Amino acid sequence: MDTESEPYVRLATLRQLHQVVADLNTARSLADALQTVADGVVRGLGYELAAVNLVRPDGDLVVAAFAGSAAGEALLSGRIGSRSSWDRRLAMGEQWGTLRFIPHTEGWVLIDDDVPQWHTEGPLPRFPDEWHPGDRLYAPMYASQTVGSELIGVISVDRPTSGRHPGPWGCEALQMYAFQSGIAISNARLRANMQRALVRLERDQQALRASEESFRQAFEYAPSGMAIAEMGGDQHGKLLRANDALCRLLGRQASVMRRYSFSDLVHPEDVGLLLRTSAEGGRAELRLARRDGSYVWVSLRNSVVADTADGPRFLLTHVEDIEERKSRELQLAHRASHDSLTGLPNSAELRSRLSARLCSHPQERDPADTSGLSAEPEGADGFAFSYGYGPDELAAPLGFDSHVHTVAPDEGDEEGAGKGLAVLFCDLDGFKSINDRFGHHTGDAVLIEVARRLTGAVRDGDTVARLGGDEFVVLADGLAPADAADLTVRLRNAIIPPIRVDGRAVRVGASFGIGWAGCGMTAEEVLHSADQRMYVEKRSRSTSRPNHRRAG
Repeated sequence: MDTESEPYVRLATLRQLHQVVADLNTARSLADALQTVADGVVRGLGYELAAVNLVRPDGDLVVAAFAGSAAGEALLSGRIGSRSSWDRRLAMGEQWGTLRFIPHTEGWVLIDDDVPQWHTEGPLPRFPDEWHPGDRLYAPMYASQTVGSELIGVISVDRPTSGRHPGPWGCEALQMYAFQSGIAISNARLRANMQRALVRLERDQQALRASEESFRQAFEYAPSGMAIAEMGGDQHGKLLRANDALCRLLGRQASVMRRYSFSDLVHPEDVGLLLRTSAEGGRAELRLARRDGSYVWVSLRNSVVADTADGPRFLLTHVEDIEERKSRELQLAHRASHDSLTGLPNSAELRSRLSARLCSHPQERDPADTSGLSAEPEGADGFAFSYGYGPDELAAPLGFDSHVHTVAPDEGDEEGAGKGLAVLFCDLDGFKSINDRFGHHTGDAVLIEVARRLTGAVRDGDTVARLGGDEFVVLADGLAPADAADLTVRLRNAIIPPIRVDGRAVRVGASFGIGWAGCGMTAEEVLHSADQRMYVEKRSRSTSRPNHRRAG
């Protein structure tokens, strides 16, 4: 065994190399693999010290494993050398195949760089290939043997057990070991990344299962209604799931709910509102049908949820029962717009309804010209109505006057007078004496009965309102002057029969004035006109009392 070239020495080295390479494949983690690499150099390749410098994600190299000296391990483990300093060392070293050797005679230029090192001074070599403590030998590890392959790390070795520089066979063995170590470290990294990915995947799956269970419980046991519906496709809007609260609210079983969409359950008057409610963040207050045929006021809030990142989207709708609040709002609105005694529309509501029929532009009636009397544009603009554009939106940009003009009939021409909006002003005759004689209780009862009789004598769609005191107003559209006169007779005949209050029969009469509403007039002007005509009629009837008695 005098020289390294002897066959049995090569065979022994090969056996040792084979063993340490086999050990590389038994490492269970990246840290084990790195330490096995360092231990293999000391145990199988004939060096007393070895360090594994691993490339970090930022490119610098860290001493990840050390073998051969506990003191050296304590000194160097975890220390970092910059990539630029390592590139400088690998570039300046003598090329022994893929190895890089820097003799002690040139190492002085490396004293001030930041690569961790343990080299010490020593006596000059006694013969040319004697190892000096200042010599440096590096074995780079690459991901593959391809030129330009990624650098994984560098094995640093020191103190050959022979005391000499390694010969060709020793260099070849170290190169082979560095290559196999690079593969082992790459595999260990891959396994570590896969294990971390599996851990993250399992954690994400656990979180997803927990989230799904949390959502399921929140959905099923929510105190207010919730539903999940299809989005897009032929089944758009169809209910997929409904929680127990929504089923109880609508009186329907969950299996039955899956047959419907919200458009099937919504009140016919609220369908347009539902269709205009956006899917994402949309809100609406509307009525949904119960199983018994009644309707309940609800507040809908929509949001879009996805099954997975690229999976199908669903519509999540939160349904809140607002029947009690809506009932209070309707009651308040009714109180504000209706007379508290008779329940009829009050003066403010009357003026509001009348003003809604009037505009500031008067229009003369032309029997041959019906333009401007229809609220529905023809042709292409009817197309816009089907997509939710109302008359107000179309009027401005397209120049249509969507207002239905109200035109007063010509009372002087009975045959061609036309029809209009009649305003019948009613004042009760004899009411004050009843009120003064029998008290307000009897007077209130008379007003309530008169209101009932007036309401029963008009058509559906006509308005009977109480202005205040003993004054009432009737709005009746589509009447000719003769029709309006006949209506006053019916209303008077409905009022004059005796009214029984607390076992006592009382009677009141009524005076009527017929006014006609027309665009270009204000609501006050229309009411004043009817009021004036009522007083004219009252005065004329007072001078012909027998006629009044026959009428009453």
